[in-house]
Formats: sequence, C-alpha cells, structure tokens
Amino acid sequence: MNYIITVDTKKYEVEVINSTREKANNNVSKQPTTKTSMISELLKAPMPGTIIDIKVNPGDNVKKGDTLFILEAMKMENEIAAPRDGIIKEIQVTKGTSVNTSDVLAVIE
Repeated sequence: MNYIITVDTKKYEVEVINSTREKANNNVSKQPTTKTSMISELLKAPMPGTIIDIKVNPGDNVKKGDTLFILEAMKMENEIAAPRDGIIKEIQVTKGTSVNTSDVLAVIE
C-alpha cells in the first residue's frame, strides 16, 4: 500500500509491505521494508509583486531559509526563502515577471 505522509512540512511517499505477504515470500528479509521518495513542493508567491531577481537555477541544491527570489511589492524588496531543503526542479518565472498571490514561482523536490 502507498501512503503520502507529512513530517515537519516535508511530504514523503511511503510504500508499506504487509507482514502476511512478507511471510509468504521466502526471499524477503526479516526487517520491514519501506520505500520513500521526496514529493515535489510548489513554492508560491506570498503576495502580488514583481520578481526583480532570481538567486537559483534548476538543479541547484538549496537549504531551508536560503533566498531564492527577490520580490518587489509596494516599493519594498522581499526575500522569498526556501521552505525546506531540496533541489530546484523547475523555475516558473523570469526576472521582471509580475506575480499574484499564490502564483507558482518554483518547484522544489
């Protein structure tokens, strides 16, 4: 069975093999087996504004709190930080792009 679980705002896909199927298969080890993979997370604009700088590229490793974008809103520069550790899978805006609240800026894996 596959489940998606959230631990400290990180989402994981977990496959749990039930014990009756394990006993039926002689090649399975005695320890429980789980399969995890990081789920992509969408980084969204917290407010309307203009992207004035992009500090990362697709494929970059980022740590929680790293500045990814500079968003100008109401004549103030706002740093948009990484919500978690991960890899930038995709950037969906360019410098000079006007964004609205909840527009997707990047995908973090």
